[in-house]
Amino acid sequence: QVQLVESGGGLVQAGGSLRLSCAASGSTFRSYVMGWFRQAPGKEREFVAAIWSGGGGYYADSVKGRFTISRDNAKGTVYLQMNSLKPEDTAVYYCAAASRFVVTVQGYDYWGQGTQVTVSS
Repeated sequence: QVQLVESGGGLVQAGGSLRLSCAASGSTFRSYVMGWFRQAPGKEREFVAAIWSGGGGYYADSVKGRFTISRDNAKGTVYLQMNSLKPEDTAVYYCAAASRFVVTVQGYDYWGQGTQVTVSS
């Protein structure tokens, strides 16, 4: 079992930055692929970014070049640095853990409760 707790969301103006954190419990954190997803009102939850245990990242086209995913295995934490934010980035952001690399919601086994990110124009 892995428990995930996100933090760092908030209200920011367009063009600004936020850094999300996701703290994981359990000693097997380093074995999981960690992902970030987001869900805007009235829309399906969508993939944002994922990172392998060794640190390589993979991004949705919509955030590539603006967002950076990273992890600290010693701290059991994964981060999402979000720069050049746009109003369309407004959503609840979720952290998730998977036993293998996937980009689908169904492929992730554990989820956090989410943190709200609101970008004003």
